[in-house]
Amino acid sequence: MNYDVIIVGAGPGGIFSAYELTKSNSKVRVAVFEAGHRLDKRHCPIDGDKIKSCIKCKSCSIMSGFGGAGAFSDGKYNITNDFGGTLFEYVGKERALELMNYVDGINLAFGGEGTKLYSTAGTKFKRECIRHDLHLLDASVRHLGTDVNYVVLENLYNHLKSKVDFFFDTPVETVEIVDGGYAVRTKHESYTAKRCIISVGRIGSKWMERVSRELAIPTRSNRVDIGVRVELPSEVFSHITDELYESKIVYKTPKYGDKVRTFCMNPRGEVVSENTNGIITVNGHSYEDPKRQTQNTNFALLVAKHFSEPFKDSNGYGESIARLSNMLGGGVIVQRFGDLIRGQRSTPKRIEEAFITPTLKATPGDLSLVLPKRILDGIIEMIYALDKVAPGTANDDTLLYGVEVKFYNMEVEVNESLESCHEGLYVIGDGSGITHSLSHASASGVHVARDIISKL
Repeated sequence: MNYDVIIVGAGPGGIFSAYELTKSNSKVRVAVFEAGHRLDKRHCPIDGDKIKSCIKCKSCSIMSGFGGAGAFSDGKYNITNDFGGTLFEYVGKERALELMNYVDGINLAFGGEGTKLYSTAGTKFKRECIRHDLHLLDASVRHLGTDVNYVVLENLYNHLKSKVDFFFDTPVETVEIVDGGYAVRTKHESYTAKRCIISVGRIGSKWMERVSRELAIPTRSNRVDIGVRVELPSEVFSHITDELYESKIVYKTPKYGDKVRTFCMNPRGEVVSENTNGIITVNGHSYEDPKRQTQNTNFALLVAKHFSEPFKDSNGYGESIARLSNMLGGGVIVQRFGDLIRGQRSTPKRIEEAFITPTLKATPGDLSLVLPKRILDGIIEMIYALDKVAPGTANDDTLLYGVEVKFYNMEVEVNESLESCHEGLYVIGDGSGITHSLSHASASGVHVARDIISKL
C-alpha cells in the first residue's frame, strides 16, 4: 500500500480530514488528490474589462481546487442543525454541534481570529417574522469574509503540505476495491491505500454517481434548489444583517404550499457567476475588509423541488433550467423586479437608470421565460412577504439575477461513521448528499478522521 489513507477532493471535508488525521497521528501516510489547482493558482479570468463573462475553463478556479467551491465564498460557517445538511441524523445533534464548534476553533487558530460570531438567540426579529408568516431559523454564524477565508485556507495548506502528499490538477478517474484496501486511478498512475475518503463536493456529483454504480453503493435521489439572487441597497436589510449577518428565513406559499427560503446572504457584497459542469449560474460573496465592501446586499431566494417516481434526475431538471437561461442570456440574466411584475423584459437602459448599480455584468432579460411559473410565483410572493419586515425589498429597482441553482448529490448510503457498505471507504462533504455547507462538510471530515484513527 502506498498510503494509509487516500482522500479524493481538497474541499472542506478533505482538508479537515487531512488535518485531523495528521494531528492525531504524525506517522499516518496521507495523500490528497484534487482535480483543480493549488490555492495560489486559482484565478478566475473574468476581469470585467477584457474578459467579461465565463470562458468555460477546463478546470473552474471558482468551483475546484484547494478549498473547494467554498474557497471564494464569503466564508460563512453556520453552526446549527436547522440547515446546512443532515449530519446530525448520523452522528447525533450534540455531536454534530461539537464538531462544528471544533472546526470553528481551528479556523480561528489559522487566521480567523477577530472575526465576529453572530447569533439568532434572543433576537426580536424572530417575533417580527412570525407576525408576517415568515420563519427565522436558529443558528450561530461565524463570518470570515472572502478575504479572511482565503487566509485561513492558505495557513491550513502551509500547515499540511509537509505532512500530506498533495496531487493537484490530478482528477481521479476510478476508485477500485483491491486486496487490503482501495486503488485510485488517475490518467497516468494508480495509487493504493488501506482506507479511502471521498469528498468531491457538488461539482463531483456526476462522478460520484458513476463511482456509486461501479461499486454498487446504494444511493437515493436528492432535491434541487432553484431560484434567483436578489440584489438591493444594503440599507434595506441593514437592521437585520447588522445584528444577525446571515438570516435564514423560510416562507410557505399559500397557493402551492411550497417553501421558499433566503440563502447565502451577503451584506455589502457582490454578485458573481460560477461554472458548474459547463453551466453558468449565479452566486454571491462578501468581504470582511470594509475597503472591499459595496453599497449593496445580495441573497438567494430558492425553492426546493423533490421528485417522486418515475423521475429521479433532480439535478438534470435544474441543469435544463440553467441551460435555458444561458441560451437566452449568454450566461446570467438580470431583471428589475418592477419589470418582472409588469411582464416586461428589462433593457440595458432600464438597468442603467435604476437607483442601484449592479455588481455583476449580466444580460438584461426576462426571467419569466426561464423559470417555471410555480417557482416564479413563489419567489414573487416571498419578495412581498420580506417587504413587510424589510421595507424596500419589493422596490421596482430591486435586481433579480437568474438563475441560481443549488445542485445536491445523490444521497449516498452510509452508516453512523459515514462509511459506505465497503469497509474503509468513506463518503463525506457535499459529495455525499448529506452536508450542504462549509461547517457541516468540515465537521464530517473531522468525524471520519477520528473514526479512522481509532482503527489504525
